[in-house]
Formats: sequence, structure tokens, C-alpha cells
Amino acid sequence: MTSAVLGAGSWGTALAVHLSSNGHRVRIWGRDPSMVCEMRARRANPTYLPDVILPESVTPTAALDEALDGAEFVIAAVPSHGTRDVMRAAAPFVPPGAILVSATKGLEVDTLRRMSEVIADTVGGGRSIAVLSGPSFALEVANRLPTALLVASADAAAAGLVQQSFRGRSFRLYVTDDVVGVEIGGAMKNIIAIAAGVVESTGLGQNALAALITRGLAEISRLACALGGQRDTLSGLSGLGDLVLTCTGSLSRNRHVGIELGKGRSLADVLAGMRMVAEGVRTTGAALALGARNGIELPIAAQMQDVLAGRKTPQGAVEELMLRPQRAEPERTR
Repeated sequence: MTSAVLGAGSWGTALAVHLSSNGHRVRIWGRDPSMVCEMRARRANPTYLPDVILPESVTPTAALDEALDGAEFVIAAVPSHGTRDVMRAAAPFVPPGAILVSATKGLEVDTLRRMSEVIADTVGGGRSIAVLSGPSFALEVANRLPTALLVASADAAAAGLVQQSFRGRSFRLYVTDDVVGVEIGGAMKNIIAIAAGVVESTGLGQNALAALITRGLAEISRLACALGGQRDTLSGLSGLGDLVLTCTGSLSRNRHVGIELGKGRSLADVLAGMRMVAEGVRTTGAALALGARNGIELPIAAQMQDVLAGRKTPQGAVEELMLRPQRAEPERTR
């Protein structure tokens, strides 16, 4: 198998290392030629995963035509705000019959489109597109620690090929056709993780964290179901599983943002000190716009948007959530 990974961040690098261990010839594309040269020289990604050795079957490149030549799988692992531009540039070089795999969790801010929709827009209709999502820290995947993920696609044959070709001794894959549920779960859990960081750093306790995760899942499910997703999907790996990991794991970028905001730092200051993208920062506004378009209330996301914008303190946002009118559980969804 030949695979192209577009995006040389931590997640793209981890996937390249994993696929190489499965016998794939992997070309990993990065937009920064100097970083790519350093990756080739060091046989490691010095910026994102400096302690993970790149196998010889992984070839870093800054040329899209070289990366995509003969690729049977094209994995998009660039941040959501760069996906459209990268995939538009890659489109002329994507081989016919290649399966496109989105490994990015987010929403496009301007269009409110999911990443698989952005890929379809740019690479063209009729392509087989799958989504790879679930609870997965890049460092653990690169170190071959046990991980279980979900492959979502409307094309059952494509999903099956990804499942078969990507699985490994420490990498288990499940399949679903609920692309909407998987992508909304993967995008929105980052918003709840920012709130989880706030809860932790302000010392509100484990009761509050458990309540936040549970009500966060209800909020995610509400939007996913309104958009055509399946409620059961959100209780699985790409919903509850990813949410728990991102809200509690020490490697979570979005949780880190919340922790620092809870300490009183400004968002600009927090982001200036981060090398990696915290997708929840951009996704919050997009999710609220998507909710408004579909008549769906997203109270946690709304409070986090106010905190991110500096309109409320983290403590004030939590207090307002606690004082909201009480309601029944479980909720009815469309």
C-alpha cells in the first residue's frame, strides 16, 4: 500500500508512523520546506514529536505532487482552517480511485461545513471519502499504545478498505455510515474540553466535571441529531469516548486552553505560547452559528464563546450555567 499524509503536525506524523508499521509506503507532506528537510535529516519531527523515530518507509516531502504520486489512501491531517486550501492545491494530483480520509476534527468557520464536505467541495464529487475519528492522542498512537477509532463513510466498501488497511496490533477500527454524527462529535468535544479545563483550574471539583461531561454530551447529541446524525453514535467512540479523553487527558490541547483561561490568562496570551492548534477555539463560534441555523440551543458553547472573547470570566460563565432553568432528562431529539 502507498499512503499520502497531508499535514506534518503531531497527528499526521503519528498516522504516518502507524501506517508504516502496517507495511505502507508513506509520504508525509508538510507546508514548511525547512521543517521537512529537518525531518529527513533527523528522521523525526523536531517540532511536534521529537522523540518518535520515523521509519525508513516514511518519506517527508514539501511537494504535493511527490506526496500524492500513486497514493491509494490520501489522509488529510491539517488544521480545519487550512483544509480547504491544502485540498484544493492537492486536487490535481490525487490519483483516480484513491480513498480520501479526513483525520481533522473541526468545522469550517466561514461555511460551517464539516471536513468531509470541504474535501468533497475541493477534490470533486464521486470520490470515496471516509472520516477517521475517536479518542486518540497522537503521542500514544506513535508509541503504539492501544487505540480504538471509528471509520465513517457513506461508501461501505471504502470504509471496509480503511478498516482493513489501517488496523494494527495496537490500532483497532470500527465502522459506521453515520458521517454526520462522527464529525459533529469530533468537532464539538473540543469545546466541552475547554470548559473542562476551566472547571479543573478553578477548583470546582469532580462533581462539576462529571456534570459538564454529561451535559456536554447532551449538547453534542442535540446538534448532531438535528443535522441528521444518529444518537447512538454519540454514545460510542467518536462521541463519549473522544469527549472523556479530551476533557480529562493531560495531552489535550483544548483542555490546556481552558486550564490557562481559568487561571486568568487572556486567550491571545495562551495561544501565543502553543505550537499546536486547539481546534475548539475556532469551532466554538462555528458550532453556535450552526446551532442557530438549526434552532438548537448550545448553552455550554455559548458560555465558552463569551469566555474566549473576554466578555465573561470563567467563574461567571460556570455560575450562569448552574443558574439556568432546570429541565428533564433524557432530552427528546429530532
